[in-house]
Amino acid sequence: MPQSAVRPGTWRVDAMLGLAGALLALGLHALAGFPTLAGANGDNDSLLRLVEIRDLIAGQPWFDLHQYRMGPPGGFIMHWSRLVDAPIAAVILAVSALTGKPATGEAVALLVWTTPLMAAALTFLLRIARAVGDEWATMPAFIICAAALHFSGVFAPGNIDHHNVQLTLCLAAVAALIAGRGYVAGIAAGAACALMLGVGMETLPYVAVAGLTVATAYLLNGRSDASGEAAAKAAGFGTGLAGFGLAVFVATVPASLWLSPYCDAYSIPQFSVAALSGIGLAAATASAVLGRSFRARLAALLALGIAVAALVAAAFPQCIAQPYAGLDPKLQQLYLSQVTEAQPFWRVLSGDWVKAAGFYVTPILALIVLGLRLRRHSNAEGWILLAFLTAAFAVSLWQVRGVTFSLPLAAVALAAWVGDWRHRTALTADRYAMPRMVTVWLVSLNVAWSAAAHAASTALGETAPLASPAGTCERAADYATLAAQSPTTVLAISNLGSQILARSPHRVLAGLYHRNTSGILFTLDAFTGTAEQARATIESNRIGLVVLCRGNAETALLTGHAPAGFLAALRRGEPPDWLEKLPQDASEPLEIYRVRPHP
Repeated sequence: MPQSAVRPGTWRVDAMLGLAGALLALGLHALAGFPTLAGANGDNDSLLRLVEIRDLIAGQPWFDLHQYRMGPPGGFIMHWSRLVDAPIAAVILAVSALTGKPATGEAVALLVWTTPLMAAALTFLLRIARAVGDEWATMPAFIICAAALHFSGVFAPGNIDHHNVQLTLCLAAVAALIAGRGYVAGIAAGAACALMLGVGMETLPYVAVAGLTVATAYLLNGRSDASGEAAAKAAGFGTGLAGFGLAVFVATVPASLWLSPYCDAYSIPQFSVAALSGIGLAAATASAVLGRSFRARLAALLALGIAVAALVAAAFPQCIAQPYAGLDPKLQQLYLSQVTEAQPFWRVLSGDWVKAAGFYVTPILALIVLGLRLRRHSNAEGWILLAFLTAAFAVSLWQVRGVTFSLPLAAVALAAWVGDWRHRTALTADRYAMPRMVTVWLVSLNVAWSAAAHAASTALGETAPLASPAGTCERAADYATLAAQSPTTVLAISNLGSQILARSPHRVLAGLYHRNTSGILFTLDAFTGTAEQARATIESNRIGLVVLCRGNAETALLTGHAPAGFLAALRRGEPPDWLEKLPQDASEPLEIYRVRPHP
């Protein structure tokens, strides 16, 4: 379907539908009692984001990303972006000023932050669906895409991590490239890509795909298409990427670190690539000579690609390496296994095939359906969607974090498929058409595959009972006794680090963040080593309290790895004599030990 078939005024309808879908999802969360706000499934990243925002509101400088309350004395520098902290902090401050209660400001921010994000994401998905499919695909897109966003959990109330922001920006870029027109659409896509990079490096593959799609369209069409559409969009994209890339760089990187390269956060390597590729693409598309010759355009784009590759290889070769290649072997074995979003496909499949079905079946189906659709009716919009979906699926095979992007993009392709069947059923009297369309509807809903896999697992007797939140130490109430103790440094498993920071005045040694290498290693050595080794770590890091959560999965992992270690002894109820267990109610899952000073 050509882009001109997407009527300009339909964006208002899509925006209203997007808002309706987000409000419906909010209503479903309300009917369930807002379980994600209650902390029954403690989200470490959202909790640490809340800690960062509190620090910012309390006066920590904008450019200071140290997390002083985690890691060895002095803390460490986090790799997250203030671009996400700022708007949430603004909501908290505004509501706090109106009510006079900072706690109310936090509660409102946690409740409302994800609703406008989901509304925007769903709106962009509807725009994409109209361009890839047609009007028949709009209603399926609303249902299938809204379900995909809701059941993914990334827009659940309380989820103030950056993944929902990254997804929304990615969908904005895809919508601009597919449903937008001309120079302005290109600028919008480039700006969204620059902001994506500013929020986090996980989106780098999608920024690369965006650049490749506009460059390919310009290469194939030059200025020969109507009104120079491909050239205008490519020029706009380059301008937006370079211009907003500069703005993000200045806004998030202090002048003292402008020349300091970081591969896991937006800094001089990412800005240099964005600036060179953006300016180069804009310059190439501005040339009337290049626009008339395919060979000239190909030579210019190849030269630009070589220049970008040479820049990275010469100035930032460390950023080409596998991101976790340099991690200590103990961290790779005992730390990465705790980071769910970093798991590859084969580990997810072997560990929980039910979860794998929910993650991977609909993207595979969407790739097949979209590929067959493009064989029958090739169009630029469908090829752009296929490029992004393929990239997201490839990322999800490497690390499960890619599922956040692959599921919504797959939902668009499947919505177009359902739209085709709706149209076909309306035009035929075949009595089998309706049952076929119902089947197409069912297999297009990702939640249907998850439910079917769970039902099959239950029938086979494979489904394990759900872990009780009361035993995994993921509720705010579990930290009441700990919070009442005088502030000190706490030795705890990494999975409890963010929770302790958010729910008590203490600092912790470990948390599930790769820049805190020393803190995690100290903690692993203490818990898996002997009591004497643990005592040495405790004294060198001035630790005053040691906590144990028997029901947490990381506790089982470490005690299984070192059955004769310090943590295993605590779990058996055999603490060394230099630890004093604090009196607690038997129902409290978090056991607290005070370190006795040397006599």
